Amino acid sequence: MTKVYGTGVYDFRRHRVAEYPVDGEAPPVPEKPTESRPLSNVPSSITLSEIQRDRLTRIAAENWMKTADSAPTKPFSPDLVKEIYSTELTVKGGRKPVPLQRVMILEVSQYLENYLLPNFNPETASFEHVMSMILMVNEKFRENVAAWICFYDRKDMFKSFLERVLRLKEGRSLTVSEKTNYLLFMINAFQSLEDEVVSERIMRLASLECWHSLSYGRFQMELCLNENLIKKWRRIAKRARDGTKQGGNFDPTTMLEANFLRNLIEEFLEVLDSEVFSSISNEENDPVAHGSEYVNDACVLYCERFMEFLIDLLSQLPTRRLVRPLVADVAVVAKCHLSSLYSHEKGKLFGQLVDLLQFYEGFEINDHQGRQMTDDEVLQAHYKRLQAFQLLAFKKVPKIRELALANIGAINKRADLAKKLSVLSAEELRDLVCAKLKLVSKDDPWSERVDFLIEVMVSFFEKQQSQKEAINALPLYPNEQIMWDESLVPSINYSGEGCLALPKLNLQFLTLHDYLLRNFNLFRLESTYEIREDIQEAVPHLLSYTNNEGETAFRGWSRMGVPIKEFRIRDVKQPKIGEVKPSAVTAEVTFSVSSYKAQIRSEWNSLKEHDVLFLLSIRHSFEPLSAEEAEKATVPQKLGLQYVRGCEIIEMRDEEGTLMNDFTGRIKHDEWKPPKGELRTVTVALDTAQYHMDVCDIAEKGADDVYSTFNILMRRKPKENNFKAILESIRDLMNETCIVPDWLHDIFLGYGDPSAAQWINRPDLLEKADFKDTFLDAAHVKDSFPNYQVHFAHSDGTDNSDPCPPFRIKFPKNPDGAVHFQPGNAASTTSSNNSNAMEDDHSDKLELVVESYVPPDPGPYPQDQPKQNSVRFTPTQVGAIISGIQPGLTMVVGPPGTGKTDTAVQILNVLYHNCPSQRTLIITHSNQALNDLFEKIMERDVPARYLLRLGQGEQELATDLDFSRQGRVNAMLVRRLELLSEVERLARSLQLPEDVAYTCETAGFFWLLHVYSRWELFLAACADNKDKPTFIQDRFPFKEFFIDTPNPIFSGQSFEKDMRAAKGCFRHLKTMFQELEECRAFELLKSTVDRSNYLMTKQAKIVAMTCTHAALKRKDFLNLGFKYDNLLMEESAQILEIETFIPMLLQRQEDGYARLKRCILIGDHHQLPPVVKNMAFQKYSHMDQSLFTRFVRLGIPYIELNAQGRARPSLAQLYNWRYKDLGDLPYVRENHIFRRANAGFSFDYQLVDVPDYHGRGESAPSPWFYQNEGEAEYVVSVYIYMRLLGYPANKISILTTYNGQKLLIRDVISRRCVPYDFIGPPHKVTTVDKFQGQQNDFVLLSLVRTRFVGHLRDVRRLIVAMSRARLGLYVFCRRTLFEQCYELQPTFQLLLQRPDHLGLNLQEFTAFTDRDVDDTGSVQLISGPDEMADLVNYRMHEVYQSRVVSYHLNESWSEHDNSVENGTANPNTSTGTDDVEMQASANGDDVEMQATVNVDVMDMPPDGKPNDST
Repeated sequence: MTKVYGTGVYDFRRHRVAEYPVDGEAPPVPEKPTESRPLSNVPSSITLSEIQRDRLTRIAAENWMKTADSAPTKPFSPDLVKEIYSTELTVKGGRKPVPLQRVMILEVSQYLENYLLPNFNPETASFEHVMSMILMVNEKFRENVAAWICFYDRKDMFKSFLERVLRLKEGRSLTVSEKTNYLLFMINAFQSLEDEVVSERIMRLASLECWHSLSYGRFQMELCLNENLIKKWRRIAKRARDGTKQGGNFDPTTMLEANFLRNLIEEFLEVLDSEVFSSISNEENDPVAHGSEYVNDACVLYCERFMEFLIDLLSQLPTRRLVRPLVADVAVVAKCHLSSLYSHEKGKLFGQLVDLLQFYEGFEINDHQGRQMTDDEVLQAHYKRLQAFQLLAFKKVPKIRELALANIGAINKRADLAKKLSVLSAEELRDLVCAKLKLVSKDDPWSERVDFLIEVMVSFFEKQQSQKEAINALPLYPNEQIMWDESLVPSINYSGEGCLALPKLNLQFLTLHDYLLRNFNLFRLESTYEIREDIQEAVPHLLSYTNNEGETAFRGWSRMGVPIKEFRIRDVKQPKIGEVKPSAVTAEVTFSVSSYKAQIRSEWNSLKEHDVLFLLSIRHSFEPLSAEEAEKATVPQKLGLQYVRGCEIIEMRDEEGTLMNDFTGRIKHDEWKPPKGELRTVTVALDTAQYHMDVCDIAEKGADDVYSTFNILMRRKPKENNFKAILESIRDLMNETCIVPDWLHDIFLGYGDPSAAQWINRPDLLEKADFKDTFLDAAHVKDSFPNYQVHFAHSDGTDNSDPCPPFRIKFPKNPDGAVHFQPGNAASTTSSNNSNAMEDDHSDKLELVVESYVPPDPGPYPQDQPKQNSVRFTPTQVGAIISGIQPGLTMVVGPPGTGKTDTAVQILNVLYHNCPSQRTLIITHSNQALNDLFEKIMERDVPARYLLRLGQGEQELATDLDFSRQGRVNAMLVRRLELLSEVERLARSLQLPEDVAYTCETAGFFWLLHVYSRWELFLAACADNKDKPTFIQDRFPFKEFFIDTPNPIFSGQSFEKDMRAAKGCFRHLKTMFQELEECRAFELLKSTVDRSNYLMTKQAKIVAMTCTHAALKRKDFLNLGFKYDNLLMEESAQILEIETFIPMLLQRQEDGYARLKRCILIGDHHQLPPVVKNMAFQKYSHMDQSLFTRFVRLGIPYIELNAQGRARPSLAQLYNWRYKDLGDLPYVRENHIFRRANAGFSFDYQLVDVPDYHGRGESAPSPWFYQNEGEAEYVVSVYIYMRLLGYPANKISILTTYNGQKLLIRDVISRRCVPYDFIGPPHKVTTVDKFQGQQNDFVLLSLVRTRFVGHLRDVRRLIVAMSRARLGLYVFCRRTLFEQCYELQPTFQLLLQRPDHLGLNLQEFTAFTDRDVDDTGSVQLISGPDEMADLVNYRMHEVYQSRVVSYHLNESWSEHDNSVENGTANPNTSTGTDDVEMQASANGDDVEMQATVNVDVMDMPPDGKPNDST
């Protein structure tokens, strides 16, 4: 390990996510073998064998664990539940509320599903039984797996269970850890309001009944402020009176709902006040000494969790409305501010949570209207409140007459208000607060404290800082204080046991401002985490030390960090009006690239405008840290890191001052020269808000001058360094108003009718739509609408007995005039049974009028013919297309292989033809998906001139055309010249001067004066000569121009046919001049920038980009006036919430309204979510939840595609259980490729059990870097076996669930496959996560883990893993581990129906077989990796021998031919053939056959059939 003087030893490897940290105080287990132990800083874990020997595992096997081989025999024992709870699930001290390792073992063994839940009786269940269920549910939430799913089949029992939970504390005292676990269950329940069975009971706790526990003064005040609640309260009072009449003595204040939250709050305040600190050590609670006091860590955790609970209640509108008055009545925030814990060093996280609670308590929203208050409304409400108080003080409290007469500005601030209130005595202050203002109750014990009363008064009347002002004053770049604050940016070993001072992204948001603010904070902190990791990786490589002069110097080098030669502030501009921070701060940084090789030097030289850099200040002590100091030191102390500041590049110059990488046009392309010298000077823009804060600290606190200490300049990878532009976009959105379309606003926040934005509920829908080439024939139309009686008609309304595409469809209406339409088989809303019933009963079906029409002749040339769709869309896909072309919100769930991209492309195609004036924006997550989509659009009837692809991935498009901005501009200019030459030819054919084709403008005049006028005269003449068949052929004015058509235009036999052809010719001319008119702007605009901007904002009808590009360039789009009407988003379940939101807002409002008409989201929430690197933001804040997934959770209607065309039906069964009604297309059931078995294998899919390899299962060479050597060797052996049979390498992919295993498999392939030309590497070796969205014929999957299931417990990852293969899937894993996982049961039960040893058919020697997929043939079971390795080694040896034999044969024949040519051949001379046969007999093998098969097997075609030469 590198020794960094002044810092001690520091491991600068990039951290990885901790999955299952284990409680250090868990019962002892045998120590792991030395080779399997990870590094010392890795949380200890236990092996599978240790789990199997564990007491809990033995108990589980005897009582509830079900396996394929055995079932439990003992009956349910309540005493066993009590014993397990008291001995295994109860902690005796420390901060942690549960022994996590023991809970994990129980949860993995399905303790809840197989024992606690089936044997739960609400009448007789013990306290321990209920608490055990609570702990198991909490553990499922901690591991991010579905917690409530096991209750779905027992909903009545679940309601009884919730009732027992709510009454669990009645008559019983809980320990602090039990209170914490109970509170965590309530937090999880309130975060699951989309589950009806949960919300129905839990929401009653936040109902109006809870106001029974309000103080009388607060109750009166709240009812006066919300008069609409008076009626509801009267109804509650009436029910109470009716209950009293019927049942005698009924007191509503004793109801559970009335007191539950109040009791919880009072319990918390009691713990906060009396149990957190104690003066005598209490061994049971394991307090930690601090001075003369002891801090109970378990109580601190409880207090933190309670703050989280209240924040959750106040940050969701349904719970906030009625709970906020309760929180204000008890004055929770004021009491927390005055508590000892708030100012204690151990209460830092608690204090941050209290501040967050205070923020949400005073959030700028009208609670009962759900409307965001503007800054002006907030200010007016503050003034009104203060004026009312001043009036009261003037009338009733003479002592504070000065306060009553003061101007508002004199009492706005906290200190001024507290000073003026200090003149009152304690009793007068209590009377003012409790009796006159009624802010708290007189019965509250805290009302005796003067500091509490003043805190309540000041908190209520002080002016709060505007949220917009706060966010605008916030630096966008993180500094060292935020970067290493564990409560804000947790390290990788976050296990989910504690809470954090972070906002959560759940179902609902208070306002758009709240939504943006939460996303802003989380995105900023996630970026901070990534920057922190980069700093921790780059700085140690520089090997900093303190030289003899006492200055920091560096003797190492880093790719991403370079020492600074000189730093100086160049310019500080005056603040803008109304602001205090400077308007701009620029600085110059000089550094040298002399120590770098050419490649890294070119990376530094390629820095350009708007790239973000970081300025670091490293300063060490003279002496290295001792081992003890290094252990206690923070990361900045270990690194010697003092300050971190971000900046943005303005320009970069070389040693001679020449501008580098200029994209503004100041340097012409032909004047560019390579940079000179080794010094580089970068002009950067510093963060003005951070600069202002630093300067104020220097002036007011005497702090160090940060900007004189910088000595390292750090860069980051460009793809990971776009955070600043996205944060700026979010901040800009927070400063705008009315940014979301009205029809989407409420649904976006999570409120209102979930189906309100559906097209059938929109007033501006299309009543008739032209579907162009969507339907292939009339039968396709009928199949697409099984719920309707399809009636075909002509354009004039008459019946059509022989309908042909294209078709127009008129959507049916209800008697009240509203459109009633149920597309396809309505998979998301109607069961298949109902569909079948409707299909049988024709009389109940609505009539659907389908109009068949003959499209006009497109023109006489081949290029005029429109491109046609060939996909036979399923009924559900047709439903998605119909919904997509209509205004409103369309959500399409696309399971693997169901044709999401084809559906999206057809939506765009039909939308373009039905709404040609509208513009559509396409957004995807990856460049690959965008290119796939774009390539298919080009195969449809959408002119290429209307397509534009923005971003960096355009060069990967598999097309000869360039769809970038520059490429489209060039194409338009080339097309202009082509069209003008055609106009010139047309003028010649009309015997007119050719100068009409000089410009687009002259061509336009030519069209009006000569072309269109001739056409009108021709039409007038035709009207009088319809009886003459040859009239058109004789009189057509442009006959000379169309003389070069491949076929004759006119037949002269039918006037109607010739007229249609003539109109086609004129349409060709009209299109030609229309294109010229579109080219006119490019003729007038002279600069490339202006032309490309015009193309993007005016010309292009379909613009495509990635979500990252949209976020980065939003400001540019707004400045250019970019407009669009429709938004289609592919892969939307893989995009972060905020990265989905920003593309909706790339245009300015029009007259105060958003222009967006359609929003089409296509994705699959059952596959992997967006990538969030920090586990805390993923687990605690749900940052990995996409907008698509949230909409699905909210119950917004969606269309789920239900026919897959990717995999064999048998393979699809491994994952189709996750979807509602996923079937197979006829293609995969009937095509011979899918019917044929995999040669050499007995089964098309199999689970292969991999035992310990050389005594080892999984290992972790470095933290959380999981590997499994046995699986790696086994997988590679199977791959070699497939290659020897003749399977093409590009048809095989090797997947795994961990990066460590991926690298190990690549190493094994490099050793065993790459040296042999007939083996070579496979198509891809990568992780399941990286392979999402891709597929291959054969997949070998390694699951790696042998101790715990790991992150494959996330069913979404399992679905991705199972759905990548088309023809063959072979899963290598530890059977005994994965068959026990409850969440994975549907898949693994199918896998385990087949042998768990790899079944091979050794009678097949090529990649081709006639064997049917259901025919296993002769099965040879392989026992493990060693046997498989022996088999492939033997086969490879045979190939080698065959090659040797072939070589000798060729040599012998060559010698024989030479001797024949020379006339020296001896008829008795052996040609070597006998030797070969003799060798074959000696070896006892059929070498002749092996030579025939194996020598040429590498040249075999992909279909596996031998060549003629073979």
